[in-house]
Amino acid sequence: MKDKIANLLKQYDNDRSRLIDILLDIQEIYHQVPDEAVGILADQLDLSKVDVEQTISFYHFLTQTPIGEYAIYLNDSPGAYMYGRAEVAKAFEEEVGISFNSVTQDGLIGLWDTADIGMNDQDPAAIINGIVFTELDPAKVKKIIGEIKDGKKVEDIAENVADVIYTKGILRTMVKNHIHLNNPIPYDDQEVGSVLKQALDLTPEQIVSEIKESNLRGRGGAGFPTGLKWEFCRKSGGDEVYLICNADEGEPGTFKERVILTELPKMLFEGMAIAGYALDARQGIIYLRYEYRYLLAYLEDVLQEMRDQNLLGKNIAGKTGFDFDIRIQLGAGSYVCGEESGLIESMEGKRGEPRNRPPFPVESGYLNKPTVVNNVETLCRVVPIIQNGADWFKSIGTKESAGTKFLSISGDCNAPGVYQVEWGMTIKEMLKMVGATDVQAVKVGGPSGTCIDPTQFGRSIAFEDLATGGSMIIIGNKRDLLKDFILPFTNFFIEESCGSCAPCRSLTVILRDKLTRIIDGNGTQSDIAELYDWARLGQTANRCGLGQTAANPIITSIENFRNLYEDLVKTDEDYLSAFNMEQAVAESCEVVGRVPNIKSH
Repeated sequence: MKDKIANLLKQYDNDRSRLIDILLDIQEIYHQVPDEAVGILADQLDLSKVDVEQTISFYHFLTQTPIGEYAIYLNDSPGAYMYGRAEVAKAFEEEVGISFNSVTQDGLIGLWDTADIGMNDQDPAAIINGIVFTELDPAKVKKIIGEIKDGKKVEDIAENVADVIYTKGILRTMVKNHIHLNNPIPYDDQEVGSVLKQALDLTPEQIVSEIKESNLRGRGGAGFPTGLKWEFCRKSGGDEVYLICNADEGEPGTFKERVILTELPKMLFEGMAIAGYALDARQGIIYLRYEYRYLLAYLEDVLQEMRDQNLLGKNIAGKTGFDFDIRIQLGAGSYVCGEESGLIESMEGKRGEPRNRPPFPVESGYLNKPTVVNNVETLCRVVPIIQNGADWFKSIGTKESAGTKFLSISGDCNAPGVYQVEWGMTIKEMLKMVGATDVQAVKVGGPSGTCIDPTQFGRSIAFEDLATGGSMIIIGNKRDLLKDFILPFTNFFIEESCGSCAPCRSLTVILRDKLTRIIDGNGTQSDIAELYDWARLGQTANRCGLGQTAANPIITSIENFRNLYEDLVKTDEDYLSAFNMEQAVAESCEVVGRVPNIKSH
């Protein structure tokens, strides 16, 4: 083991900031990170064992216990249940002979629940040893497990199970893209490099000015002006600058970045190169969520193709002194790493806990150097802006929301997928576009966004009205909104909290328990009021975006669907507690061997 790990470390230049890459490689070899490996890494990277162990414990896809030679992670998000996840999970358990979150005695197969994996338009979906399996049903499950027991490679199993295999370049996958991107801004890779060469005729300052003038705002949800962020970074005075592409879209219901990475990687890389030139950065890094690991080899191949064309690397496109290249950094499963400072911590090989600010990343980010973090969609927007000009871009959309938006639309509709729309489209227009009728609610922006009712379907998708990172979950009238969506989304935030802030760590659990009490029919009117007031406290008491939005499913559903809560509760006057002390202490008495002796009062 020591020799194997030594060779791994050599591949990463013994760089402790690449700890997550190293741990993922070790886990792929041993199907866990053994204790012996932890000690070797600590010794070789000049870390304590605790440093290594706390990084492992933070991430969903890293573990010190065996996960199985074939590790099956089945998406358990609400969207998956809409399309039959329960039946698929039951089939896995019956075929394998174990319950979820356990491993067979021979160590061959592990079954694991996992949060959203970015496949909401083709659920139920699972990841098996890094390969994505989509649109699962019990028959496919039986075939998968049968071929696993026959010892077949996961790649071959996917080929045998798939209804259709999507191919592009060296990529072969079951994953479909369901793309609708043609208008109003065409996106293609036909003339890759032409806009980069156009940009190199400008000064970096002119590019920043053009991006500022275009009113391009970040497409991750917060909507911070992109050009302003670039300008702040340039003014930071750092001797070394980094550009990071955030491809860690972990918001349940979001999958647009997956489609862009698959269909338009060269546009993304060209946009990054233009941004690198504008920022005087020499290194670009894509932080790719682990769930999209199946895209890694394909993206690396495209990067090499662009290097061969002198569109990345040294003296790019003949511009003397313009050196810029891109590498890909894998995540390991953590929603909070979508927050830019948590992402930077993760890239440095640590727990992805968001940093206190100031300083902001543009002043002190990756390796304490000025760093710009933009997401995939934002960096792709740079290309048409430089090609056609800021005024052209501003002519599309609304005054406050220039250009177009990629939407990931899933749920109760006829045509789920990724759509490019102009900012300003109404929810009603969106529902008609995807063939959604009899709609109870739309979750705008995913769990952390707003849950709206039909009276609000005339509202616009725009920063000035309904801002969104892109997730649109359509919920039909036959669904139980509170039990099937609001409660699971609350559990999602509990699971994904980094645990740093007490309100996020504890208050979310308290809210979940009170919500459960109401759903179970044991709540009162005052419980609804308390639930809302406590949830609002969480918006101001936490320091990062996850904690500040963790209670949004509860807040916005009470505001817009209060009748659903009121239908479940009793009045305070009529409520008679059914609490039974003897039942409550029975389990603890059994553990200590004591006979309960409860006196009536």
